[in-house]
Amino acid sequence: MPYAALTYTKKEHIAYLTLNRPKANNIINQQLAQELVDACSEINQDNEIYVVVITGAGGAFCCGSKLEPHQLSSQYRVAAAMASIDCPVIAVINGEALGEGLELALSCDIRLASPKAQFGFPQIAMGHIPSDGGTQRLPRIVGKGKAIELILTTETINADEALAIGLVNKVVSNNNLASEAEALAKTIANKGPIALKFIKEAVNKGLDLTLNQGLRLEADLYFLLHTTADRTEGITAFLQKKSPQFKGQ
Repeated sequence: MPYAALTYTKKEHIAYLTLNRPKANNIINQQLAQELVDACSEINQDNEIYVVVITGAGGAFCCGSKLEPHQLSSQYRVAAAMASIDCPVIAVINGEALGEGLELALSCDIRLASPKAQFGFPQIAMGHIPSDGGTQRLPRIVGKGKAIELILTTETINADEALAIGLVNKVVSNNNLASEAEALAKTIANKGPIALKFIKEAVNKGLDLTLNQGLRLEADLYFLLHTTADRTEGITAFLQKKSPQFKGQ
């Protein structure tokens, strides 16, 4: 499918998404929102994609949204679409991630940030609240106290503070950000794709379960993995001391 406000390329089982409205600081409009939703659906239907990397063109990741609040609560919820991707997603935050842009980053599994990256939720200053998962995902990542402080004060924090509170996994220099993200994506993509999806499912669903329920989910997924050809390939490759050739089956 052709995209205009978004670039979508695929290489070595990795899908690369780039928000492509650099002159507008990658602010989400209706076209970009629709293309992101479509791309996420396309990725989930492609068994050859094991990892996704998303970033922004130019000097910003995403500085918010031009959509009206009622649109954000309907078919244009880009963070919800990103969170629905069943394989691991890496956000490469090369600049500001504000409002809907931060919600998009929070919906990813791993976040790498440039030293110039900034993070914040300005919505309450405009009379509304984050509406694409920000009030739910932020406290799950940084804790209730810090999350509600950031949302209520509309404070913008830098990359170092984001790292300190656990909002991002790593801060990487501007020159090395893209290459480090690609190296990380390749490292993950070399693992069994079914196992990658099961790990993401176990962690994400487990957050909403009791410990015993989560342990049962983990066990169910573990035994289900044993029925796959990839599991057999992994064991065979280990015994033969060679690299496994996973096929997602």
